Amino acid sequence: MDAKFVKTTLTAAVLLLFLSGCGGNTPNGRTVADGGRLKVVTTFYPMYYFTQQVGGTHAEVVALIPPGAEPHDWEPSAKDMRQIKEADIFVYNGIVEGWAEQALESAANGKRLAVEASKGIADLEGIPEEEEGGGEEAHEDGHLTDPHVWLNPVTAQKEVEAIEAAFEKADPANQADYRKNADDLIAKLKALDADYQSGLQNAKRKTFVTQHAAFAYLAKQYGLTQIPIAGLSPDQEPSPDQMAEIVKFAKDHQVKTIFFETLVDPKVARTVADEIGAKTDVLNPLEGLTDEDKKNGLDYIGIMKNNLEALKRALNE
Repeated sequence: MDAKFVKTTLTAAVLLLFLSGCGGNTPNGRTVADGGRLKVVTTFYPMYYFTQQVGGTHAEVVALIPPGAEPHDWEPSAKDMRQIKEADIFVYNGIVEGWAEQALESAANGKRLAVEASKGIADLEGIPEEEEGGGEEAHEDGHLTDPHVWLNPVTAQKEVEAIEAAFEKADPANQADYRKNADDLIAKLKALDADYQSGLQNAKRKTFVTQHAAFAYLAKQYGLTQIPIAGLSPDQEPSPDQMAEIVKFAKDHQVKTIFFETLVDPKVARTVADEIGAKTDVLNPLEGLTDEDKKNGLDYIGIMKNNLEALKRALNE
C-alpha cells in the first residue's frame, strides 16, 4: 500500500478524533448577525489577497499557509483544522491544496460556505508528472489539471467573482459593500490585463523558459508559450532527457534568460543557464510572499507588475 496514502489516512483519522472533542466550540461564533465580522479562512496568498480585498471591514481573513511556505507540500495541523471547522467561509483555489476536500469533510460544519475559487474555469492541460501519484492530477468533476489560474489577470477576475458571491450569501445585509469591493479589485485586474497586453504584444520573442510549469494560463492569454524545465509540482526533478531537450531548445532559440521562482531551490534553472551561457531571473508564481516581498511593500498587483517587467526584458533580448 502506498506510504503517502497510509500517512494521509492516519492523519485524517487523528484529526477527526481531535475535532470530535471540540463540540463546545460554536461554529460561526463571530458572525455579522451578532454584530461581529465574518470569520474567513483562506489557504495561500492569492486566495488571501482576493478574499481580504472583497471582505474589507466586514471580514476577519486569515491565511493558513504561512509566508515562505511552499503550498504544494503543505498540510494542515490540528490547529488549522479547528480554524477550518469554525470558519464562516473557507476559500481555496483547488488542486494546489490536495488536502482541502478531506479537511472540509473531517472538519464538518453545516453553516460554513466553502469556495473552490477556480471551479468552472476552463482547463488547460498541465505537464504530466513522471513520478506516479506525484503532483496535480486531472479530475472528472470540473476541477482543473493546472491550477495556476490566479496568474492570469483575466481568470483571476473569475476567482474574485466566486469569492464575492460567497460573501453575499453569507452576509446579504452588506451585499453592496462586497459588490463595490469586488468591482474595485476587478478594475485593478483589468488595468493589469491592459498593461500585459500592451507590454507583450510587440515582444521580439514569444517563448520563455521557466523552472516551474505555472504560467500556462498567463502565456495563453497573451500569445506566449512557456517551456517548463519540470512539471506542475515546483519541486519535481526533470529527467536527464528533459534536461537535454531544454538545453537543446534554449541553444537553438538563443534563449538568454532562464526563469526560476522564489520559494523553490533554483539549482535546476541555474544548471540550464550555466550550460547555455544564459542568466537567470525571477518569474514569481505568487504562491506565497517572502519576507523581502513584505519588506518592499509588495502585494499581488505589485508582484504581477514585476513579472511583466521580467517577461518584457527576457522577450526583447
